[in-house]
Amino acid sequence: MIILRMLLGRVLSLVPLLLGVTLFVFIVMRFSPVDPALAAFDGANATDEQLEQFRRENGLLDPWPVQYGRFVWNLLHGDFGVSVITKQSVGDTITTALPLTLQLTLMGVVIAIVVSLLLGITSAVFRDRWPDQLIRIVSLAGVAAPAFWIALLLVQWLAVGQGLFPSSGYVSPQDSFSGWLNSMTLPAIALAMPVAAQLTRVIRTSMVEELDKDYVRTARGGGLPPVVVVGRNVLRNALVTPLTVLGLRVGYLLGGAVVIETMFALPGLGQNMIQAVNDGDTSKVQGFVITIAIGFVLVNLIVDILYVIANPRLRSHS
Repeated sequence: MIILRMLLGRVLSLVPLLLGVTLFVFIVMRFSPVDPALAAFDGANATDEQLEQFRRENGLLDPWPVQYGRFVWNLLHGDFGVSVITKQSVGDTITTALPLTLQLTLMGVVIAIVVSLLLGITSAVFRDRWPDQLIRIVSLAGVAAPAFWIALLLVQWLAVGQGLFPSSGYVSPQDSFSGWLNSMTLPAIALAMPVAAQLTRVIRTSMVEELDKDYVRTARGGGLPPVVVVGRNVLRNALVTPLTVLGLRVGYLLGGAVVIETMFALPGLGQNMIQAVNDGDTSKVQGFVITIAIGFVLVNLIVDILYVIANPRLRSHS
């Protein structure tokens, strides 16, 4: 009941947040120098009458409050509009592209969690010794390195240099699971490394704080093996703070997928959004940005729930 009550409160608080996101996207797109009417005719010699007719038929001449109300009403009914370039439903394009972006993001999250747990726990257990010093240097370099630079290095070393992975392209898992894994590995690693580096530092700090507490010394003094102490008590308590950081960084992964998908020619939301920006397709850009924003909000809602579940003290006071 506590979790359900908290979930209801979080969902209700998301309503004004999502409205704010839609308003922000709507205003930004209306201030864009791109004219949807000109983009629709794609450089053709359209007359002023044709442009005026297009704007009238698509409601572009209506007052902004009316346009925004129609925009939100359509979103509530799952209608993201129609592309002014291709005349296809934006929702259909999102439905086609979103699974690939989710695959890439999920692989990035898994890689980031596994790497950060291994390095963070090792760094904390061997505090102030050479493994700790080495991991801290590597994690600091990972935080400073942008994902696109890591992607370039991976392509240079493992794709072009060694030929172990393809440098671009996408293979559906339905066609070939091994081909899909090969095509997604380098993009997922490039996307995950900056997040793994930051999580490693957060996990190390949380672990060190827990290892210095009295209950750990008592457990060790009672003869419990270090593996049991760390795995059963310290790790569970130390992961509360990294959970919050992970939720924020998943949003970074969704945003970072825009660049990574373009670099590796992956037909996900990112590459489609870049193409829509180049084409001046404002309807598609709006739909893609709203989708990514909603994904970010939902991920943080899930992290909030996991935070309460992982923290007994917070759950007991909720």
